[in-house]
Amino acid sequence: MKKSIVIIGIFFLTTAIALGQKYAFVDSEYIRKNIPAFTTAQEQLDKLSEQWEKEVADGYTVVEQMYKSYQNEAPLLSQDMKTKREEAIINKEKEMKELQNKYFGMEGDPFKKREEEN
Repeated sequence: MKKSIVIIGIFFLTTAIALGQKYAFVDSEYIRKNIPAFTTAQEQLDKLSEQWEKEVADGYTVVEQMYKSYQNEAPLLSQDMKTKREEAIINKEKEMKELQNKYFGMEGDPFKKREEEN
């Protein structure tokens, strides 16, 4: 008898709690469009992002040019010169990857700025 009363009581309590919850829907797209500060900040981030993309792409272009010139000149180079060129290409590629990670990685500048805005 006591068990059934407790079970019925728990049932009514959970039903009351479930019915007591409120739901709200927020149209974040509408808010974003109507807040001028958000749109200007987004435009600034987009411009910076485009500049950084161009800088990284230019860096990778330099790496590709270095590699192509190395491939063309490889038969003429001594072993010591080959290793120096390979190291230079690898270092430049690492530098570009670090730059790309700095700009677009999880620890990058745009990610941090977007977190500051929120």
